[in-house]
Amino acid sequence: MTDREDATPVEQGQAAPAAREAVVKAPPARRRAPRRDDLLAAAVDEARAGLAGLAAPEEVGEHVDVLVDDDRLVTHRFESRLPGYAGWLWYATIARAPRSRLVTVCETGLVAGEGALVAPPWVPYAERVSEEERERLRAVAEGRVPGAAAPAGQSAPEGDGKG
Repeated sequence: MTDREDATPVEQGQAAPAAREAVVKAPPARRRAPRRDDLLAAAVDEARAGLAGLAAPEEVGEHVDVLVDDDRLVTHRFESRLPGYAGWLWYATIARAPRSRLVTVCETGLVAGEGALVAPPWVPYAERVSEEERERLRAVAEGRVPGAAAPAGQSAPEGDGKG
C-alpha cells in the first residue's frame, strides 16, 4: 500500500483501475532554417583536434566543408588519407552552449564520401545461391557424391569415399 492519496487498493479478482493516458504534444514545426554559427564554423583546429583519438595527424587531410546541423551545432569534414579509404571523410561535430565561446566536440568518425569504395548491399544467402549450389548441398545432405547421378530409386552408399 502506498501513502499516495489517489492510490486505490486492488482487491483480488478485480482489475486495476485504468491508467490515465499522458498527452504528449509534438514539438512545434521549425519555421526557419538553422543559423550558421560563425564561431563554430571558424573552429577548424578544434574539430581537427577532436579527431586525435581516432586518427594520426598524417591520416587527416585538408578541410573539406562545414555542414550546419542546427543552431550552435556544425559538422566539419576532412579528407581521409587513411590507406584503403580513398574518398572517405573524417568528420567532427562540434557545438557550443548559448552565449558561450567554449567549443565542445560532440562526435567524431569516418564516413564514406561520394565516389568512395564501399561494400555492396547485403543479399540474404537464400537469394544469392545458385540452383547448382542448392543441388550440390542437397546431394551432400543425402550422402550422395555431388554431380554423380544416383541409380533410380537408390541413393549412393554412404561413406564409400569414391568420387
